[in-house]
Amino acid sequence: MMRNGEAAWHDQLAKVPLDRVVHFSGASAADIVATVARFGDLPAAVVVAPSATGSVAVFVAEVLDALDAVARQLLPGWLPEADELDGPQGAALAAIRAVATERARVAGYSSAFLTDLAERALTGRPSRARLRPEVRAAGLARTVAEGFQRDRLVLAIPTGTKPGPIPAANIVVAASEWLADRGRLGVWLTGAESPNPERVGTVHLRPVPQKTDAASTPAEAGPELGRPHPRSGVEAALEAVLARREWAYGRIWNGTYRPTLIRSPIRPDLLWPAERVVVELDGLEHCRPEQYDADRVRDVQLQLDGYAVLRFTNARVMHDIQAVAAQIEHLIRTRRHDMAKGTA
Repeated sequence: MMRNGEAAWHDQLAKVPLDRVVHFSGASAADIVATVARFGDLPAAVVVAPSATGSVAVFVAEVLDALDAVARQLLPGWLPEADELDGPQGAALAAIRAVATERARVAGYSSAFLTDLAERALTGRPSRARLRPEVRAAGLARTVAEGFQRDRLVLAIPTGTKPGPIPAANIVVAASEWLADRGRLGVWLTGAESPNPERVGTVHLRPVPQKTDAASTPAEAGPELGRPHPRSGVEAALEAVLARREWAYGRIWNGTYRPTLIRSPIRPDLLWPAERVVVELDGLEHCRPEQYDADRVRDVQLQLDGYAVLRFTNARVMHDIQAVAAQIEHLIRTRRHDMAKGTA
């Protein structure tokens, strides 16, 4: 997006209430989140895509589980004292319980909620607490917002490109209203039409001028060679930063690396072919054991071929995008320096 287009969206988004459900037309959930991430005066925004085919309780549970995973990745953003701990061993577990208890007392959190979240973020163990959904909603809204260094949180929920069946629409609206009320957060629905115009008003985002005359890529399309994935707000946010950095020339989004015909091609998120640098941006699916193992195998193969590989979680990128860009810059400059000396 062009900077004047970003400014126009900023002005519109800044006026949207953060305590209710609102429908947006003219943009995808990922586009909205990517724009919000660039402005520190806007709320934190997270894309969540739960199922709408079950019930309100199922919808809410899926949203809360997704927020829980994001909150755990953002530690120590919402509990700075945890930055001093070196892992889940020894006294670290008792220490994080103590600092979480004190933080809950000072900041008005549920002590049971915050100590349970902190312990699980440190150890990766399943929850042992029995917390009411409204306690989780309120606590997760605050911790995720604080993890992103923002005051409030917005959930961006895609509802499809076409109006869905009435029962599913009613589930989306009822669950979103519950989340907005109990979590004290904004819920921004995207899609062709409001799922319930009588209960959910629509904000029409003004079209954003493009940098080229090429047609816009539909939200449901796959990644295009050389461009961020059209449904990835994280890739779009990082590209917005890299586009303003002189050192970042030569990058290719969603390019293909295939050293020989007998090897399967590799399609990294971001590639600097001349410097032989790969950057991967990992969503929550990369935490699954089978995906984690596959990622390691691919990284080793790339390293054997002379590539340097950097991996960042999506949460890390959105939490501290400038630090991520700085790490990439350091590696790119180092590789270029080595190439100039003939040592790469």
